[in-house]
Amino acid sequence: MRILISGASGLIGTELQAQLKSAGHTPVVLVRRAASSPNEIEWDPTTGKLDPSELESIDAIVNLAGATTGKLPWTKNYKKELIQSRIDSTRTIVQAIKNCSNKPKVLISGSASGFYGDTGNALLAETAPNGKGFLAELANSWEREAMKAPSGVRVVQIRTTMVLSRTKGALGRLLPILRAGVGGKLGNGKQWWAWISLPDQARAIIHLINTPTASGPYNITAPEPATCKQLIRALGKALHRPTLIPVPAFALKLAFREGAQELLLCSQKMSSARLEATGFVFQHPTLQSACQWVVGKD
Repeated sequence: MRILISGASGLIGTELQAQLKSAGHTPVVLVRRAASSPNEIEWDPTTGKLDPSELESIDAIVNLAGATTGKLPWTKNYKKELIQSRIDSTRTIVQAIKNCSNKPKVLISGSASGFYGDTGNALLAETAPNGKGFLAELANSWEREAMKAPSGVRVVQIRTTMVLSRTKGALGRLLPILRAGVGGKLGNGKQWWAWISLPDQARAIIHLINTPTASGPYNITAPEPATCKQLIRALGKALHRPTLIPVPAFALKLAFREGAQELLLCSQKMSSARLEATGFVFQHPTLQSACQWVVGKD
């Protein structure tokens, strides 16, 4: 297959490209400059520029474009960028699909665990309601934009959560602190942190592309729930480092304001049951196996 990817240079997009190539598929990337190879397509989501004819040979689209929510604190202007980078890119892709005569079979479009808001100890299936807060509103708007794709195109919204990586993402910033032995839980550590390993994140996307019955929202999360304290402790154990120095909630809120509550202290215990029901099998189903991979021990 020829699979078009927006946000292809990001953490997930880079891993996705590597796995697609290994499986014999051809990743085609959207770039904001003149295309320099047959597997690049120029676009500009800020102006809605994407030539529909470029999609004629595309079998599937994976829409991962969007500014990172991990850049804290969120200023007023950056919150606008978070919104526009997701809505503009999704709208541009959907419009190009509408104007394309040979439409791709499936659109896998980004979303996030933030859709649910702060939900305490509740186990979250995809039927759980949209929550409250900036990230909940953002994810809801993002999903609604993707649903405007024309009939005949299967739409899947991937509610992505904390992606465990060896070098980048949230853990990329946390690992050096843990390796130095000066890390610990954030706040009281009881908040649920949904998580998934980077290889499983990309594998899940490919699986959903290849599953004709899959449509609508899917939690892209590992089957073993973990609290912040459990995740930090498991990483410390894999690194053979103590995790005894907590970061108080007030300090996080003082430093990161709104983002601290919605990203770091927010509790989301997500279920992977719907994804597993499609036949997906995790490479790293447990926190221990994922942490061993993160520190390079598997």
